[in-house]
Amino acid sequence: NTRIVDVEYDSDYNRAVITFVGTPEAVLKANIDAAKKAIELIDMNSHKGQHPRIGAVDVVPFVPAQNVTIEECIELSVKFAEIMAKEGIPVYLYEESARKMERKNIDNIRKGEYEGLKEAIKTDPERKPDYGPSEFHPTAGAIITGARNPLLSFNINLGTKDVRIAKKVAKSIHLHSGGLVNIKAMGTELKNRDYVQVGISNINYRKTPLYRQMELVKLEAARYGVSVISSELVGVLPLGAVLNSLEYYLQLETPEKLEEKHLLEYYFDF
Repeated sequence: NTRIVDVEYDSDYNRAVITFVGTPEAVLKANIDAAKKAIELIDMNSHKGQHPRIGAVDVVPFVPAQNVTIEECIELSVKFAEIMAKEGIPVYLYEESARKMERKNIDNIRKGEYEGLKEAIKTDPERKPDYGPSEFHPTAGAIITGARNPLLSFNINLGTKDVRIAKKVAKSIHLHSGGLVNIKAMGTELKNRDYVQVGISNINYRKTPLYRQMELVKLEAARYGVSVISSELVGVLPLGAVLNSLEYYLQLETPEKLEEKHLLEYYFDF
């Protein structure tokens, strides 16, 4: 069985993120069923959105949550790729499942996005998929899948409508621009809201905690006379990601009190 634990949809990104958990076999089947339904319903020829993407089912990560290894997740991603390839969908493997070093980074696969890869996949040998045809599905494009550890999608909203500021702040914290290790960021205009957003993917919250990215965004935004007005979380959040930031902001002399065994809910089922 599988259980849906979170569903996020954003009209500016024009993107849905669905998080579910279950046994390996059940999660594989659920991903296949969900992908087939998305392929049936979504036509990428008319799709527009702020978030980079290469297909109707842009990315399907398999993440070890409990009693599952990363190696098992790699096997699941390969099975998923093989099955979707039989449906006529080109599939790229990323992160721990990647067959090529440069494809560990999803940004390299998404280069050019749907519109650019649609042509490159047919002419550039370096852009050939790992599975499936070297040509986009007529309406669904291509899919990225792979095994990875938990990723935190933690977005920070700035009190301005000037997307140039969001892009400057995003660049300043991005790992490839001299920012924080483990942080990927982009500045986004939210046309349906009265502010802009720094969209952030944190690929290792243990080494780069949430409070550090929040404080750096505040610092960089202040250069332009802008403040942080709110933040949003996409998907689920590991307890450890909350606790290390709580320890920082509370300035606890005894941080061990935030260990799981010291939490009241550990002893009672409320």
